Amino acid sequence: MKISYNWLKQFIKIDWKSEETAALLTDLGLEVEVVEKYQSVKGGLEGIVVGHVLTCVQHPDADRLKVTTVDLGDGVPVQIVCGAANVATGQKVPVATIGTTLYDKEGVAFQIKKGKIRGQESHGMICAEDELGLGEGHDGIMVLDDAIKPGTTAASVFKIENDEIFEIGLTPNRADAMSHFGTARDLRAGLLQNGVKVELISPSVSNFRVDKRILKIDVNVEKPLLAPRYCGVTISGITVKPSPDWLQNRLKSIGLNPKNNIVDVTNYVLHELGQPLHAFDASKINGKIIVKTLPAGTKFTTLDDIERTLHEEDLMICDEKEPLCLAGVFGGKNSGVTEKTTSIFLESAYFNPVSIRKSAKRHQLNTDASFRFERGINPAITEYALKRAALLIQEVAGGEITSDIVDIYPKKIADFPVVLNFNNVKKVIGQELPKETIKNILASLEIKVNSVSDAGLGLTIPAYRVDVQREIDVIEEILRVYGYNNIKFSDKLNATVSIAPRTEDYKVQNVIATQLNSQGFHEMMANSLTTASYVQLSEMLKEEHNVMMLNPLSNDLAAMRQSLLFSGLEAISYNINRRNADLKFFEFGKTYHKYLAGYEEHKHLTMFITGNRNQESWTNAQKTTDFFLFKGYVNGVLARLGIQKTQTKPVVSDVFSEGTAIGFGNDILVEFGVVKKSILKHFDIKQEVLFADFNWALILKLLSNKIKFVEIPKYPEVRRDLSLLLDDSVTFDSIYNLARQTEKSLLKDISLFDVYQGKNLPEGKKSYAVSFTIQDATKTLTDVQIDKIMDKLQKNLEAELGASLR
Repeated sequence: MKISYNWLKQFIKIDWKSEETAALLTDLGLEVEVVEKYQSVKGGLEGIVVGHVLTCVQHPDADRLKVTTVDLGDGVPVQIVCGAANVATGQKVPVATIGTTLYDKEGVAFQIKKGKIRGQESHGMICAEDELGLGEGHDGIMVLDDAIKPGTTAASVFKIENDEIFEIGLTPNRADAMSHFGTARDLRAGLLQNGVKVELISPSVSNFRVDKRILKIDVNVEKPLLAPRYCGVTISGITVKPSPDWLQNRLKSIGLNPKNNIVDVTNYVLHELGQPLHAFDASKINGKIIVKTLPAGTKFTTLDDIERTLHEEDLMICDEKEPLCLAGVFGGKNSGVTEKTTSIFLESAYFNPVSIRKSAKRHQLNTDASFRFERGINPAITEYALKRAALLIQEVAGGEITSDIVDIYPKKIADFPVVLNFNNVKKVIGQELPKETIKNILASLEIKVNSVSDAGLGLTIPAYRVDVQREIDVIEEILRVYGYNNIKFSDKLNATVSIAPRTEDYKVQNVIATQLNSQGFHEMMANSLTTASYVQLSEMLKEEHNVMMLNPLSNDLAAMRQSLLFSGLEAISYNINRRNADLKFFEFGKTYHKYLAGYEEHKHLTMFITGNRNQESWTNAQKTTDFFLFKGYVNGVLARLGIQKTQTKPVVSDVFSEGTAIGFGNDILVEFGVVKKSILKHFDIKQEVLFADFNWALILKLLSNKIKFVEIPKYPEVRRDLSLLLDDSVTFDSIYNLARQTEKSLLKDISLFDVYQGKNLPEGKKSYAVSFTIQDATKTLTDVQIDKIMDKLQKNLEAELGASLR
């Protein structure tokens, strides 16, 4: 946001240097990023003085040049060669003296030097209008008023304005400061705190009056929730033309290009008071003004000559036949002010911030008006700003006020009541402030003190301070005006030693991240906002469990994610499309769920691998990643954390075409496997992707600060494998549960290490290769014991599941 220092001084009389003012504004929270010089004419006409042409004769060696003698007011006339046809003796003319810098039409600087033109010395240049940047004329030199004394600076003759512009990095919550008046209001509070007593001067509208009641335009607000306040008035007999210099200079100083006097006034008041306005050509309004929404799909052409398709929630300003304006955002092409306009309907309104923001984002429009409306303007100045603009229009465009002000404000927007506790002020600030100081600061911010007690204050916050609605907000206001730099620090240094357990979440994350990085994994961080429809890719996820955004930036960012899988697949797809297909990713993140009992967050660690496991080399054959490599990475994470006594369990999630799970007791620690092709197809991924999802909260729960030492088993474990031919309907879950029931004491682990379906197998059959790990902690198992256990397992599998050995 740009603030003109000269403009600011219209509201608050201050003679501080710009650097001091910038420092105070920054301390108040309005960070001044840079202070720039501004001149209404580039260069400020420095070095340009009024000269009196004493003599003017023909150049002896050039038909189109003349040799003049010019008095510059210092008593020493100089000779200047001039090529203008209209130069003559006795004229008062602008002269660029030796060393003066001028600028061409492209803004390129050139310096006036002493020289010779066709053998005649020339000590300066008599200037035309365009050479000084005062216009476009180049037919001849400028001839000035004969009453001006030689030597008078051109800057004083042409009233060149020199200004300083503050570039303020305004935070989105400070809607109250989005104008020169709002900035002056904050500056006044800071000055009062610094012992400088100043008054805040607001523009007077006491001269506003209705001249004639000859052009009444009725207003009907059909959507009062979207337009809580709507004001309007008609002005007739205006002349649309360029604005006067003072108005153009004000707008140019803050980077705006003047259009015409009507549009310039609306822009001026917007940046002066923070109230957006819009002027309609009254002759183009059919009947009355209607504030309403239109059916979805309605076409509307805006001022930029683009036809837009309206949404059913877009608030529109219409007449009885057609839409005129996208409320609070952009005007319509067919209702705007032109050079032929002689009467206008001037609008000043307060629109619902959420509605304006949605419309602006929906149509990808970001205007000065929408910028303010969507952050919340002051509803109390709607009529005042309208009067201010009407008076300015009369000043620069003539005309008469030809109707009473229409002010539709059915339900006043209330101020905010807040109770401030003095103890809380001391607790937050860290220092006890005098109660009178607190009350004075609040008064300077236009916060009313309704009641006073020993414990605190009863306050009323103005409605335009949308960022101050709680006690803590009020304390922040007190602190920023009092000054962070004025808070004293104790001479005593207190320090505490914090002993965080080694199982602290961030420490465990760092340990695992370091391990995975060393194994070639890259950590990723995906957005927690995602596409709501992703839940349809898994039957385990439900749409009713989605946590939806009230004001989503787009449909792709409309819901909080229920799974980290889809954001990971987005990253994989992005990389594959850029010829980076060999990937290893991991992410620590949360999922979000909505249930009848409330909202829940769950933390996860996810891992992804896809593509080749190593780069192609003449010493190593290129191999693709597979389930067993991935299983090693997963087991490595658990081993690094010291989590033991886990069991292999059947996978629960339906996102895997083949997968397994590792559990502890009745809980699942991690599920991993090959992602279904149907899910990969949705992300345009044609290669196999392996995915693991760790229940991070459960993992942290299992970790202990105590270091446990376990004796290395003295007796060996034995592994036996069975290759089973099974019906397609039989799952590993069934095999797992049956095996556990068959042998509960010596069977330590069951895992599926190969699956085959295809030719050479009977129709409706599949082959599972299952390993069984057997161990006795007290003795070495004999072949007889092992065979007995395996025979029992085989018979039960054949009897219960119809399995047969291959």
